Amino acid sequence: MSNRNTCLIFAHRGASREAADDMDAGGGAIAENTRAAFNKALQYPIDGIETDVQLSLDEVPVLWHDWELDKLGHPGKCIDDFNFAQLEQMDFAGYSSPDALPEGALSLQEFIDSFRGRCRLDIELKRRDGESRQRLETKILKMLAIIGTSAADDVFISSFSLPGLIFAHQHAPDLPLYYLLSGHHTQADIEQFMVEHGFLAGFCLPIDIHNDSIAKLLRDNGKGVGVYTCNSVEEIQKALALKVNILITDDPQLALQMRDS
Repeated sequence: MSNRNTCLIFAHRGASREAADDMDAGGGAIAENTRAAFNKALQYPIDGIETDVQLSLDEVPVLWHDWELDKLGHPGKCIDDFNFAQLEQMDFAGYSSPDALPEGALSLQEFIDSFRGRCRLDIELKRRDGESRQRLETKILKMLAIIGTSAADDVFISSFSLPGLIFAHQHAPDLPLYYLLSGHHTQADIEQFMVEHGFLAGFCLPIDIHNDSIAKLLRDNGKGVGVYTCNSVEEIQKALALKVNILITDDPQLALQMRDS
């Protein structure tokens, strides 16, 4: 991301936490990673949207976070148990509210076509436990074919899968890539990652493990830093005090008010 002096507010999977008050969304709660959630987020002056990408049975990149489709009435089944035509026939919005207008699966292609240029985009590459390396690499190539492989200031890929990011870098060396860290990671881990994988544009970590020392380390090494998922006043205050570059939140309205106050 280009401006490292500004904290950018990203809506986590859209603005799904808030009730929809517009006719297009049908009223009630909004399901995450849906058109309604993204459109709701863009009613605020957000800087970006975070979303998640998996692969359908017929290798179409699809937006969905959970490993399984229990919410949709398919317990134990995953995105890659169905082809995209079948996923389009499912209702990805109705589980959140009986009043929500039905929405079929949203492809990465439609998401990029609809929302790129309206705000920055954080595309999280999901890798399920047990997923083969071949399928992971196919997913990445499909994503890159849609996103593009050149340097971009308006889109980046993030992932908990370091092998996935390494493979993406091999095929798109100029595209910004962020490594998502977990709560068990330490500053020593980050230092090692920077030595071994200097291509990483930055790191995105839980706000709980972020601190002044890590902030200085990343800043001194020219790495971007994002934090997830900052939803409480205390978490947002901490992120702003540490001068993070990207703040990912389920409550973009609150984060914007606090940043701009």
